[in-house]
Amino acid sequence: QSFKLLGFLDVKSVPCARESVLYGSLGSFVVGLGHFVATSRVRRSCDFAVGGFICTMLGYWFYCRYNLAQHRIRQRMLKEGMRNKLLFEGSSLDPERKQTGNERSDS
Repeated sequence: QSFKLLGFLDVKSVPCARESVLYGSLGSFVVGLGHFVATSRVRRSCDFAVGGFICTMLGYWFYCRYNLAQHRIRQRMLKEGMRNKLLFEGSSLDPERKQTGNERSDS
């Protein structure tokens, strides 16, 4: 089963959604409780809790998506490097192959 937040965000299948909601909930609790302890105003503390949820959730969402994009870029570069290694291994285009004097004069 999937859990849809607000009817459209499938928390189970969207990367970073689950963690963002969990960290948002924790941020909401901390901000709301902290404001309540400081001021003893319930309604205002609830407003701060909602704001804390939104800020924490969006902050972690962007942080997680950025790291995910960086990870995918590194994976793509590694995959391409491995493919090139297999293609060029043993040929004159292999960067690890030591060139002899005859091969240098041909180039």
